[in-house]
Amino acid sequence: MRLWAPLITIGALAGLLAGCGGPGPDPADPQAALSLAVSSSAFADGGQIPPRYTCDGADVSPPLTFNGLPSGVRELALLVEDPDAPDGTFVHWVAWGIDGTRPELGEAETPAGSGTNDFGHAGYGGPCPPRGPAHRYVFTAFALSRPAGLRPGATAADLRSAIDGAVLAEGTLTGRYARA
Repeated sequence: MRLWAPLITIGALAGLLAGCGGPGPDPADPQAALSLAVSSSAFADGGQIPPRYTCDGADVSPPLTFNGLPSGVRELALLVEDPDAPDGTFVHWVAWGIDGTRPELGEAETPAGSGTNDFGHAGYGGPCPPRGPAHRYVFTAFALSRPAGLRPGATAADLRSAIDGAVLAEGTLTGRYARA
């Protein structure tokens, strides 16, 4: 009888340890999206955005690279927002229709789908904060399992609604910019 006690204890511990990892994220759950790496050759994450990509320069979009795209990506979508704007988050770019098989967007490249930014026009509108402390500009990329299916001029809210349940992976790149 004494020999069984250690075996029962070892078996119980093995069962507990086997369950520690859990089942993992549910791929059908939109909240379980994988992480996507977004980067730019123009600035590092958390770094200064060069004036070329702002209203003080050429006001063209920076080059972006998307790494860690999961299988099944049909399209990429992109939002660029300034959460430090005086009147709340300011949208600088709403884009979709970015080829999911091509992990980059070149400088000044216009994606197939372009929405209306808070400047009131379609396309990219670079950082243009009021004079003072630096603002953060968050470039959020979404890898989608299906096309966003939006019409030209869609807003950031329209994009978020359209991609609900279709996000396979998501990632951000944050740049900073201040006007002297």
